[in-house]
Amino acid sequence: MHSYIEKRDGVFPSVCSLDCPDQCGLLVHKKAGRIIKVEGDPEHPVTKGSICNKVRHMAERIYDEKRLQYPLKRTGKKGLKQFERISWNEALGTITSKWKTLIETDGPESILPYSFYGNMGNLNAEGMDRRFFHKLGASRLDQTICQIAGSTGYKYTMGGSFGIDPEDTVHTKLFIMWGINAVSTNMHQVALAQKARKNGAKIIVIDVHKNQTGRLADWFIPILPGTDGALALGIMHILFKENMEDIDFLENYTVGHEELRSHVVQYDPNTVSEITGVPADDLLKLARMYGQTSPSCIRIGNGLQHHDNGGMCIRTIACLPALTGQWLNKGGGAIKGNSGYLAFNTDALQRPDLLQKKQTRIINMNLIGEELLNADPAIKSMFVYGSNPAVVAPEANKVKMGLEREDLFLVVHDLFLTETAAYADIVLPAASAFENTDFYTSYWHHYLHLQEPVVEAYGESKSNVEVFRLLAEGMGFTEQAFKDSDEEMIDQALNNPQNPYMDKITFQDLKKKKYVKANVKPLFPGRLNTPSGKIELYSRVMEKAGYQPLPTFSPLVKESDLPFLFVPGPNHNFLNSTFSNNEKHKFLEKAPKLHMNSKDARMLRLESGDMAVVWNARGECELTVSVGENVLPGVVVSQGLWSDEPGKKQLVNSLTPDRISDMGGGATFFSGRVGVRKKERSHS
Repeated sequence: MHSYIEKRDGVFPSVCSLDCPDQCGLLVHKKAGRIIKVEGDPEHPVTKGSICNKVRHMAERIYDEKRLQYPLKRTGKKGLKQFERISWNEALGTITSKWKTLIETDGPESILPYSFYGNMGNLNAEGMDRRFFHKLGASRLDQTICQIAGSTGYKYTMGGSFGIDPEDTVHTKLFIMWGINAVSTNMHQVALAQKARKNGAKIIVIDVHKNQTGRLADWFIPILPGTDGALALGIMHILFKENMEDIDFLENYTVGHEELRSHVVQYDPNTVSEITGVPADDLLKLARMYGQTSPSCIRIGNGLQHHDNGGMCIRTIACLPALTGQWLNKGGGAIKGNSGYLAFNTDALQRPDLLQKKQTRIINMNLIGEELLNADPAIKSMFVYGSNPAVVAPEANKVKMGLEREDLFLVVHDLFLTETAAYADIVLPAASAFENTDFYTSYWHHYLHLQEPVVEAYGESKSNVEVFRLLAEGMGFTEQAFKDSDEEMIDQALNNPQNPYMDKITFQDLKKKKYVKANVKPLFPGRLNTPSGKIELYSRVMEKAGYQPLPTFSPLVKESDLPFLFVPGPNHNFLNSTFSNNEKHKFLEKAPKLHMNSKDARMLRLESGDMAVVWNARGECELTVSVGENVLPGVVVSQGLWSDEPGKKQLVNSLTPDRISDMGGGATFFSGRVGVRKKERSHS
């Protein structure tokens, strides 16, 4: 038994497992073998003891009476949540027997894993599971639901996921929080910005919705959805026109600045104002603040890339710090993500060499509804873990129809009987992160963390790693890859000679220190991972791939003539669908709302508190209206993934498109259009 588990009382180091850039250091308090309190670790260099409500209430989630304790098999119709308890032996036997038959009759590609980062532990999110499904020969999942479009666009400009060290942002004099509700999704970046503000920094927020982050800004700039790339090009136009560019930096560290200078002439303030809804005078003021303030930092958000033009949008914004030479100033530059510094040896962890047929089909997770209904050959079985596609995937009504198929053998491994698990044939109880060994790599700050088990597994729950070891045994796989211990897998992953920033960091280092900082250094002076080694304002790689080689604005797809652009962003108390089943978090969030401009509300005779039907050809929702000036006319915003409950239609992904974005196969959640009408009260 692990030493932390043996000690029934005490305070133990831990790390937050949620899909959040902050990845907080934690201290877990135990009494009589149970977690009684979770608090922040005040000694953590970045998170410094402050944590969000979601993590503070984690013990309630772990000991929730609705948490799964043993395997279940379905006894009623799909979706009705009628199950009976079975043993692990029966569950594993049923799964492996079914899969062996399917491999004989339909081939291994009839089986699809569907997962994401419900647990950010690398072993559990992308370790033994990848090894298992590679060996099985199952269809491969393209995990593109979150940040692939933006990461692809940023990489074209900067060569990978590399930004400034968040710890340096205390030196910043101008923050532009662009398309990120950081108060709710990156709270420690806000804390760092507030420190900088005490030393004279200004905070500008550019967003489609004046959310909590917009309200704390020195200047909030509302913008029409999907037009951020045009705004960035307008800033470039002014920087060049008014000679605010850093010629030395452009000459030494970029390629294509002369071509860019000529290209952005067309993006004059009046043209850009018409596209974005940002007044021309505000655009001039913004560009001059950016051009004349140093150091300046752009925190590039996640939401921007969830548009038809999302990849090019992020690629465009990523060019801005080069124009003013910000990368040479401490606290200057940009942060989209920083996972490049913590890149581990994914081949050693995931073992793609176990895949026999290298042309095994790849299925984009954003298209799961369409693929469940129409893939040829058909998907006959799906294994879901670390995700909840019935709520988080676009075109939710299609997803539901796919999950309802009687000929789909569905297995779900989770902590709770999720909306997806309601359609499962077999449900397996998952261990929480506090019950596992794993290592964590932030995609914002530069620290790796080790998580060792703090408490015993709850009921009969098992980790993803353990389940896939058992399934490998049941399928008769004999390779050493399926027998490697958690510690061995961590050491294999950390051994990555390709990444000098992780040099000499081992499992033993993490075991001693609990968190270790990567060997980071400033990007400049230095060579990037782009073909030229420089920031590529003009990209020949993009040109070869069929894209415009210079940053360019393309409008959103005009999918219909419906009057409103619909942006369903995150809320403060849920994380995607995690915590949306918890009564306390629902109470804190109160209810799903539809934020609407007062001008639009008057035209529709809607007032705050009215119930509105939000609809398009994909489905409909019923949301409580909140009227004000927090969004521009023609835009409606909701927050949070609320699942449908009896008598309520509030699943926003029943409205979102499953179109694929311009780069990387990304999602376009925020590029849908809707109509809105008042819901008439029933007189019965």
